[in-house]
Amino acid sequence: MDSISARRGTVAAMLAFAALAGATPASASGTEHDGHTWKRRAAPSIKASSKMYAHRLIIRRDWARREFRCLDSLWTRESNWNHKARNRWSGAYGIPQAYPGDKMARAGWDWRVNPRTQIRWGIGYIRGRYGSPCGAWGHFLAHNWY
Repeated sequence: MDSISARRGTVAAMLAFAALAGATPASASGTEHDGHTWKRRAAPSIKASSKMYAHRLIIRRDWARREFRCLDSLWTRESNWNHKARNRWSGAYGIPQAYPGDKMARAGWDWRVNPRTQIRWGIGYIRGRYGSPCGAWGHFLAHNWY
């Protein structure tokens, strides 16, 4: 993929996520930008900003776009993108449901509270063990765990 195509894809993804996060065309009370009036409703939620960050990491790895859809399905099922999620039976923790959770410390000291640290660790784990998010999602569908 050439750099122009990559930038176009990233810009398109950012615009789509901005729309999901609440940036919409509005009345004249909004800010003027390139001839369009925009009003921002609210800052993106932690979940939305976590998904945006994960999407950027997927793009940087030159994985196909469907890989993000697989990752989204996997982590929605595992933790619903909640960086404080804890499985009460196994003790698995965070967005990727790492077990034990403290192994995410390899990605950063703030693994308990920082969704980005958990996402970096989770994508690295998936790449090393399954090759890609779709590989991990396929394993999850077959075995109900990854």
